[in-house]
Amino acid sequence: MSEYTLMTWRLLRSAPAGGATNMAVDEAILRAVAAGLVPPTLRFYSWEPACLSLGRAQPVADVDLDPLRAAGFGLVRRPTGGRAILHVDELTYSVVAPQDDPRVAGGIVESYRRLSAGLMRGLERLGMVNLVADQRVENQRPEGPVCFEVPSDYEITVGGRKLVGSAQMRAQRAVLQHGALPLYGDITRICPLLAAHPDPERVRARATTVEQALGRPVTWEETVEALAVGFAEALNLHLEPGALTQEEHAWAEELRAERYTTDGWNHRI
Repeated sequence: MSEYTLMTWRLLRSAPAGGATNMAVDEAILRAVAAGLVPPTLRFYSWEPACLSLGRAQPVADVDLDPLRAAGFGLVRRPTGGRAILHVDELTYSVVAPQDDPRVAGGIVESYRRLSAGLMRGLERLGMVNLVADQRVENQRPEGPVCFEVPSDYEITVGGRKLVGSAQMRAQRAVLQHGALPLYGDITRICPLLAAHPDPERVRARATTVEQALGRPVTWEETVEALAVGFAEALNLHLEPGALTQEEHAWAEELRAERYTTDGWNHRI
């Protein structure tokens, strides 16, 4: 028997979009959930063009802007914490729920643990084994600007290598958690885009992709289906496919124009 009462959440599958749009949409959903205008929401999306995102408090000086621009990649600052991620060849998820929902109750670390159960169940449905998401990271210290170099509390690893990078914010008595799941490709492509030029071999030794972990290629659609079922099973959810409301579209456009496309936000630190 589940520890959670069955609830209906909205399920969104978004079309690929740029970094500013994706971050604006996540924050617009947070506003709508906080205002009681929409149910708690699980969203899956991808990034086009590829984009490097910075954590809310991460210095833009961590980025080597010339090679980033030369590659045609975007740059955006997330509303959540953490370190730099290059969003390419990945599936990104976001969860938005009221802070009193038992699935996100407690502190940040506890809610990470609860939501990790949905991710774990979905990855297991893909056939993944040797997953770990039940550890606290002791004596955690920032070791570099790359998110996937070091796992945080209750983040998912496979064979000792980080697989999912997640971050969270809380505002208006609601919780937004989103995270990146690299599906395939070279996990070290971020290295020449950062001013510190992290060692690719170090990153490769500490991070992995779904394809590497499974030993077979996966599609975005296949992974979405598996994770949606995983969240539904682990968190006792009925996921109702839906779309953004008019209010959410309007808020997203406002946030995109006034925050996520501006140097005042993206270069503020």
